[in-house]
Amino acid sequence: MWATPVSLTGQHCAAVPLSAAHAGELREAAADGELHRLWYTTVPAPEGVEDEIARRLHLLEGGSMVPFAVLDASGKAVGMTTYMNIDHPNRRLEIGSTWYRKAVQRTPLNTECKLLLLRHAFEVLDAIAVEFRTHFINHQSRRAIERLGAKLDGVLRAHMIMANGTLRDTAVYSITAPEWPTVKVNLQWQLEKPRG
Repeated sequence: MWATPVSLTGQHCAAVPLSAAHAGELREAAADGELHRLWYTTVPAPEGVEDEIARRLHLLEGGSMVPFAVLDASGKAVGMTTYMNIDHPNRRLEIGSTWYRKAVQRTPLNTECKLLLLRHAFEVLDAIAVEFRTHFINHQSRRAIERLGAKLDGVLRAHMIMANGTLRDTAVYSITAPEWPTVKVNLQWQLEKPRG
């Protein structure tokens, strides 16, 4: 397989291979902010974390996903992310199914995690493109994706059925290999600039 589990470490976070051992901390993370109650996201409820870990590990076995636990600087699991929809022959993948506990949202953790995942995808795996997808209505997620430097490819209308029965229009973004050097410099600058 082209994309396989790997540990990626930065100053503010680490993305490590997801395992059942992360369940306790991820249950606590899922409870922070009750993010599973947001109808337009797919964050597991605390009691569903073990099932979500099992689902992601099953997709890993099939080669379509590489799931990560996201750890904060202290080494505590605060969320999940993945390489998903992996197209091994064409060296394309999506970074998605990402969620973080409320306490670490809007901190350098997400920016650095995306930098680590993108750097590995483009500089180690030699990806030709990396996608990001989110609910068209999820404006917070769309702004975060756009801050990364990803460009909107389009909207897949009536793309999927949500748990509550509504239809999701999916906004699809991507970063291509020629764009990566500029995106990388911008992400590094975002991490280094003073916060105020």
